[in-house]
Amino acid sequence: MTQRIAILDFETTGMSPAHGARAAEVGIVLIESGRIVDRFQSLMNAGQGMPAFITQLTGITSAMLRAAPPADAVMRDAARFVGDAPLVAHNASFDSKFWLDELTRAGHPPARPMAELFACTVLLSRRLYPEAPSHSLGRIVRHLQLPPAEKAHRALADAEMTAHLLLRMQADLRTRWHIPDPAHTLLHGLQRTPARHLARVLAAESARQTQPDLPQVPAKSAVQWATSASPAAVAQPTDPLNAAAPHPLA
Repeated sequence: MTQRIAILDFETTGMSPAHGARAAEVGIVLIESGRIVDRFQSLMNAGQGMPAFITQLTGITSAMLRAAPPADAVMRDAARFVGDAPLVAHNASFDSKFWLDELTRAGHPPARPMAELFACTVLLSRRLYPEAPSHSLGRIVRHLQLPPAEKAHRALADAEMTAHLLLRMQADLRTRWHIPDPAHTLLHGLQRTPARHLARVLAAESARQTQPDLPQVPAKSAVQWATSASPAAVAQPTDPLNAAAPHPLA
C-alpha cells in the first residue's frame, strides 16, 4: 500500500466562509506506506483578527495573524505540497469549505469537486468503531489509545492526530477485514455505506482484492455507495457530521 494521502486541518476565524470566516492556520500531514512522511504548517494573514473566544481555544492571537504570511501565498504553497494526493479531514464538511474558499481566493481552485476529494474520519469512525462513546477527534484518539496531540486545537497537531487515526483505520481494515489495500477510494465509499450493509461490503471488497479469480458475492461496492450518494454530501449543511443531524448509523 503505497498511496500518498494528505490529511489537513484548519484553524479559522469562524464557522463558515459563507458567513465571512477565513482560515487562520493550515496544517497538513502526508502519509504513505503506513507512516507519516512529511508535514506542512503555517499561520496565514487573511486580513481578519482572531475572535477572543477562539484565541482562548487555540492560542492564536490577532497579532500572530498580522505577522503571518499572506493567505493567498500560504494556500499556493499548501496546494503545491499536497499535489494530486487525495484529501482526508476529521469533519471534512468543515475543512473542505475552507480549502475550496481559500484556494479559490488564491486563484488556484481545486480541479475536482470537494465531495470527490475528501474522505472524512468522523464518518469512517462512526462506521468502523460504532462502540466508541464519541467520535470527536480527541475522544476517539483516546478510545483507540493513539498518540495524543501535544497541543490540541492547532492545525498541525490536529492533522497529526487525524493521520494516526487514519493509519489505525487502514491497519484495522487490513487485519480485521483482510483488505490488503484500503486506499482512499475505498475509504471515500465506506463513509457513505449504510451501517447495515457495511460488513457485506467489506467482505466483498476483501474477496475482490484477495481472490480476484473467484466469483464475487453480489453486493453494492463502497465505490458504488459513494457514487450513488449526493455528490455534494460532504459540503452540505445537512451533512451528518453536524451535531443537529441524526446519527448516520441510527
